[in-house]
Amino acid sequence: MKIDLTGKIALVTGGTGELGRVMVRTLANCGAKVAIHYLSNRTKAEELLEEIQDDGGTAIIVQGDITKEASILNMKQQIDAELGEVDIVVANAVVQYTWTSILEQSPKDYQSQFDSCVMQSVYLAKAFIPAMQAKRSGRFIGINTECSMQNFPNQSAYVAGKRGMDGVYRVLAKEVGEFQITVNQVAPGWTISEKDRGDDAGSDEAYLQGVPLKRRGVDQEIANAVAFLASDLASFITGAFIPVTGGNVMPAI
Repeated sequence: MKIDLTGKIALVTGGTGELGRVMVRTLANCGAKVAIHYLSNRTKAEELLEEIQDDGGTAIIVQGDITKEASILNMKQQIDAELGEVDIVVANAVVQYTWTSILEQSPKDYQSQFDSCVMQSVYLAKAFIPAMQAKRSGRFIGINTECSMQNFPNQSAYVAGKRGMDGVYRVLAKEVGEFQITVNQVAPGWTISEKDRGDDAGSDEAYLQGVPLKRRGVDQEIANAVAFLASDLASFITGAFIPVTGGNVMPAI
């Protein structure tokens, strides 16, 4: 049994990010044609494109602001023209900002998280789900976070955005399920990626005390969960919030 996405077209927003780039590579390695979204890091997008093409895969790069509906619609037009209709959406992009306490956090940071977590998902759904409905097939995957369950100090804007996103995904799963479209979330823990690999990563003992597997996850493990949910192996899973955290957070029943 293997994950085979041959013939599928995937969009990964934030495709040049630390986790996004590994999702892009993994989906391409599974046979999908991939649209690599970026906001400003065109150099990394081009590097990923060349890497996938050198490995015999098919990809394109698309630039856009995922907080603007018009920008997402422009991306859709480009993908439709160059690859075809999207089968798999991975909403991975998020606006970065400096975390601080609620009393000191700027209101614009709450707005940025709402726009990049909630409204990105709404705009992507409006743009790409109608074609999935027509085909009666599709995968809509959002990247959430363990922080949504932890609610630690200084996380308020991020948690608020991601918890709002969670509500959208749960409702969307019920609204489009009859079309055999699955809607799921992957929630990474504190993950080791390219920027800190080999830099004594995973040595934070305070964090590891709460992780049953006693290690930090790696970027490939997040991408593996995404690829699974994108595949036919996960055809009867929808509305799920799946932590990839080594057990650091455990949703209750």
